[in-house]
Amino acid sequence: MALEIAGRTLALDEEGYLVDPLDWNEQVAELLALREQIALTAEHWTVLRFMREYYDSHQIAPDARHVMKHLAGAKGAERSDRNDLFRLFPYGYVKQACKIAGMRRPRAWSTG
Repeated sequence: MALEIAGRTLALDEEGYLVDPLDWNEQVAELLALREQIALTAEHWTVLRFMREYYDSHQIAPDARHVMKHLAGAKGAERSDRNDLFRLFPYGYVKQACKIAGMRRPRAWSTG
């Protein structure tokens, strides 16, 4: 599979995840979100940008609990739960958030 963007062809694996996370940018995220039928809001971008910053620092996708903690802080809440992530990404953190953020599919995680 491939994603065409601005005259470039980006490789996707058989499930639609970027093969090379370094190919990601916000324009790529918009196209990946469109494929997932998600209209990105400011709250989505809060999650996606945090995920990318975490990836840049650690070279792995953040665990969902780290994302939920960040999302809670961004909303001024004490805590956040999985329902916040499922509201933003109805088919799950791994299936949609990781994909749109340009991560490789985390193989050890479930699709939830």
